[in-house]
Amino acid sequence: MAAGSPRNESPMQEHPSSSVVGPTDMGLDKLLGLLRIRIKRGLNLAVRDVRSSDPYVVVRMGTQRMKTRVIRKDVNPEWNEDLTLSVTNPEEPVFIEVYDHDTFSMDDSMGNAELDIQPFVEALKIHPKGLPNGTRIKTIQPSRSNCLVEESSVVWRDGKIMQDMCLRLKNVECGELQLQLQWVDLPGSKAL
Repeated sequence: MAAGSPRNESPMQEHPSSSVVGPTDMGLDKLLGLLRIRIKRGLNLAVRDVRSSDPYVVVRMGTQRMKTRVIRKDVNPEWNEDLTLSVTNPEEPVFIEVYDHDTFSMDDSMGNAELDIQPFVEALKIHPKGLPNGTRIKTIQPSRSNCLVEESSVVWRDGKIMQDMCLRLKNVECGELQLQLQWVDLPGSKAL
């Protein structure tokens, strides 16, 4: 198995026989658009090595799987990496898992979160072109059914719909993940 790939079993774990599917492998007739997830930073992530961790993030939606680079010895890492997923079913959740990279043993889980993109996709349906920059389209409150640390707003910024959020990681003693969602329309894709 390749270095850096998760090797322990969890509900979101990829099995060695599965393959990564990208936008070109999916039927374009079913494609709604692309979801760009900017993994900004981790906050107060769990220590899994002696004094620190070597974290990376895995994002999955259906059969698609993307991951960030490993940040060495840092429990407050800054990735600022964009991971892009093809969306064919907005009801399908996005699974996010943080791992500690280990060279000579299995990578350790540092927590996970599940992201429901339906509120974000609903905001896309209003077609906000012409709204003033910074207009708040929708606000999502933290609840037991989501991993939000605080309220998160879908906004119209610089001609794009975006949502900044901070997620509390589950199944771990501590840790949060800051990220941003952005929608990318594709010419010829199925309309929302």
